[in-house]
Amino acid sequence: MLKLKKTTSLLLYTSFLLSSLSCQNEYPELGDGMFAEFVTSKDTMVVALFYEKTPLTVANFVALAEGTHPKLADSLRGIPYYNGTIFHRVIDKFMIQGGDRTGTGSGSPGYTFGDEFDASLKHDKPGILSMANSGPATNGSQFFITEKATPWLDNKHSIFGEMVKGINVQDSISNVEVSPGNNKPLEDVTITAVNIIR
Repeated sequence: MLKLKKTTSLLLYTSFLLSSLSCQNEYPELGDGMFAEFVTSKDTMVVALFYEKTPLTVANFVALAEGTHPKLADSLRGIPYYNGTIFHRVIDKFMIQGGDRTGTGSGSPGYTFGDEFDASLKHDKPGILSMANSGPATNGSQFFITEKATPWLDNKHSIFGEMVKGINVQDSISNVEVSPGNNKPLEDVTITAVNIIR
């Protein structure tokens, strides 16, 4: 049993080390931490995840991104949840929203969880990654990234990251032509993959 624990620990450490080295090779300027790489049809954005300040929200996002969330339906287990989804709601000079596998804004992962706020985290600049919701304690899979300061969202939407690379990509997404009725891009902006970098 002790040998098995040591082997498991060694495998976890090796996995962490290799992913860290991979991060260093591709994004040497990032340093230590946990990051989400959004590979989109417009280019790539990288967000630092606030795993120490909003750990439950980050854990939810990471588990969805990697297809390991225990509350996902069996048909979605092992499938990276965000891969192939779109930014279904884009409002210039406000935010871009994604994370819905139906692409309609009404989809969910089949569960909800509570809000998580940290007094030091504010919607005070472009590039803030936050949970979209339909009211208190209705978080699921949908998220948005701010394009400017939006202080009226503080303590209503759980912040769990901040963009550190690719703000110009977000700008290009914010400027796409959208349907006036629902702010959905006329041409899909696809999230090809969300890769978690540790």
